[in-house]
Amino acid sequence: MTHTLITRAERALMLAYGARSAAGEDIDPKPVVKLFTPDGACTWLLTELAPEDPDIAFGLCDLGMGFPELGSVRVSELAAVKGRLGLHVEHDLHFKPDKTLSRYAAAASKAGCIET
Repeated sequence: MTHTLITRAERALMLAYGARSAAGEDIDPKPVVKLFTPDGACTWLLTELAPEDPDIAFGLCDLGMGFPELGSVRVSELAAVKGRLGLHVEHDLHFKPDKTLSRYAAAASKAGCIET
């Protein structure tokens, strides 16, 4: 089963952020997309896609082990992930970011998890 985790509009914005970052610009945007495991504790707040390889996303990654961190992840690998009950990673269509990625990261570091 294949499914889209990032819409075309989100992809375009994330590629634009990725191009700015790759050009050396210091950016700190609000997350563009929130992905999560509906039957687990994993959450990803993603802000950009690498222009040279748009399968690589950057953002705040929380695998539910108490140590959320900024890093990169392959979107194709997330699409293949299944949780404990066999459910795929989902796109949170109701997520409305209210702060920048660095502020989410700071809060997650204190809390031990991403809180949205």
